Amino acid sequence: VQLVESGGGLVQAGASLRLTCAASGTPFARYAMAWFRQAPGKEREFVAAINWSGVGIYYADSVKGRFTISKDNAKNTVYLQMNSLKLEDTAVYYCALKPTYASISYDLRDKYDYWGQGTQVTVSL
Repeated sequence: VQLVESGGGLVQAGASLRLTCAASGTPFARYAMAWFRQAPGKEREFVAAINWSGVGIYYADSVKGRFTISKDNAKNTVYLQMNSLKLEDTAVYYCALKPTYASISYDLRDKYDYWGQGTQVTVSL
């Protein structure tokens, strides 16, 4: 299984970005996907997750109302629309995948089996 993130970049505070994570080589019919991020000197933290059906959606409190996660099962792709970006959103954003149709603790890093290489998001004044 390979996860490839794209869409990161350098933007000003208040701007928007859309991250994309394309999954390939997935033999799994059902899987949850998530976004995590890691800022310099900090732990990798949960951002958002979406379950296999797309009905279950979860966000970290810090991004609620600003970020939207969505999934296209036909394309094996998950998106993260990020609006009203803040300086504190600066981080490397990672995509993660868990082959499951059961509910999991979506905000825990160790629940996910596959990870992408990350894409840098930098928010400036």
